[in-house]
Amino acid sequence: MALELYDDVREALDPADGEIQTAELVVTDDVLVKAFALGPGAELDPHEHAESTNVFHVLEGSVVVVRDGESETVGAPGVVRHDRGAVHGARNDSGEVAVFTASLCPLP
Repeated sequence: MALELYDDVREALDPADGEIQTAELVVTDDVLVKAFALGPGAELDPHEHAESTNVFHVLEGSVVVVRDGESETVGAPGVVRHDRGAVHGARNDSGEVAVFTASLCPLP
């Protein structure tokens, strides 16, 4: 039984400059955990989840987290909670790939 979910997924994520690649790590009836790899200069557009809390876990590099019009750089290891309805996004201002997971719970 393979308990570690991240290593195999991470090997497959290799985004180019400005590119975002994603992979689902966990999908159940009530939670989604997705890995996001942001190439240098890539941006995940601001969006919201009206009925779910969204938690970012920064695993590699640093990510500029944007929430409700404000931004803050969060480096690995880092955790950011976005409450229901918060408009949030992320971008990679560095020259290296940045990786974070986003956990969405409960699923709408």
